[in-house]
Amino acid sequence: EVRLVNGFSSCSGRVEVYHDGQWGTVCDNGWDIVDTEVVCRELGCGPAVAGWGWAWFGPGSGVIWLDDVQCTINSSSLSSCEARPWGTHSCNHWRDAGVICSGNSYSPTDQVRLVNGPSRCAGRVEVFHSGQWGTVCDDEWNLADAEVVCRQLGCGPRLSAPRSATYGQGTGQIWLDNVQCSAYASSLSNCRANSWGNNNCHHSQDAGVVCSVDTHISEHTQVRLVNGFSPCSGRVEVFHEGEWGTVCDDYWDYVDAAVVCRQLGCGFPLFVLYWAAFGQGTGRIWLDNVHCEPDDPSIYSCRANSWGSHNCRHYEDASVVCLENSDSATDQLRLVNGSGRCAGRVEVYHNGEWGTVCHDDWNLDDGDVVCRQLECGSAISTPESAVFGEGSGVIWLDEVQCTAAAHSLSSCRANSWGDNNCIHEQDAGVVCSGLNKNRKKSQTL
Repeated sequence: EVRLVNGFSSCSGRVEVYHDGQWGTVCDNGWDIVDTEVVCRELGCGPAVAGWGWAWFGPGSGVIWLDDVQCTINSSSLSSCEARPWGTHSCNHWRDAGVICSGNSYSPTDQVRLVNGPSRCAGRVEVFHSGQWGTVCDDEWNLADAEVVCRQLGCGPRLSAPRSATYGQGTGQIWLDNVQCSAYASSLSNCRANSWGNNNCHHSQDAGVVCSVDTHISEHTQVRLVNGFSPCSGRVEVFHEGEWGTVCDDYWDYVDAAVVCRQLGCGFPLFVLYWAAFGQGTGRIWLDNVHCEPDDPSIYSCRANSWGSHNCRHYEDASVVCLENSDSATDQLRLVNGSGRCAGRVEVYHNGEWGTVCHDDWNLDDGDVVCRQLECGSAISTPESAVFGEGSGVIWLDEVQCTAAAHSLSSCRANSWGDNNCIHEQDAGVVCSGLNKNRKKSQTL
């Protein structure tokens, strides 16, 4: 048996295994993405996002059962992987291994995304079935259905369920019609609906969703990161009674930071920081002794002292560095129509619209930047000529020439946005190693 403890969801946390009648931890010696992948698959938590050492999710207690774990991609469970004998190790609990899984089932029918909106938590609803993405008809579409989508994506409670292609008309298949979700449905594919592809709709009826995490329509959803090196890093500030103020670092921890990162659409916390790491704020210290739960939709819903009640100074301002930088429109990137999130047609978000990349000068250096930006390893191949299908709309980038130091596709040298001599038959694609883990990775994460 294996479980994940002290994470921000059921698919993240410290790795613990059950042996000889008791639970114990796993040492991070040799812990890598292949081992992480086996744990995520064993738990039904979808592909691995990251594997962490150094007790990222807090040190455990009791026995350290496993050390020097060496799984292969075909290992059926963590206990079947090569390792030292049970209980033999050279570690302490500050070396306990952790895992972050995607939380999405391997079943393609459980893949859902929101497209063409201002962020990953608002847009046109699309589902993956039979190897391709398609839309959802708005017949019977309502707030209960939207709630399931928002929960499945980790985007907090739903705000609205727009109809009539509010976020633009999709292309290809309309996979679902007459969706009727119950409050307990774990995913959109578990809701009652017509059979796949059976509909009487047009794309002018494509359904949409707006979740609470990424929309700031009232003061009680506003949070920002200040003075950092990106929109997803910095000093945490919240808005209350018409004024921005800081958060004291008393009891500030990974779960609290995870709520903030998710609320901003910035992925997971990479570093949870104290003592005004990004400089001291000014004005009010609004929150102290914050205690968030993993499923809190925003920092405003977390337990804390009453507003403005604290025993702190600004040199105790809390900060965070989130794993992803998804606030910048020019840094939004996705792979479409592949077998998972780490392979497909390359699409970038610019000027409020998703578009494709022309394959002129497209090569492995460019693909490596895409894979690295998406946390998908390195590029295995960079297919040209719309191998993953032709896109639609704007071709945003042409003549891309990335260097090894580029941190995102939008930072690579290329023609100006939208300047190209291409057609969609030349759309570029990428296959990253994140989907092809046939050999043991040597590095320790």
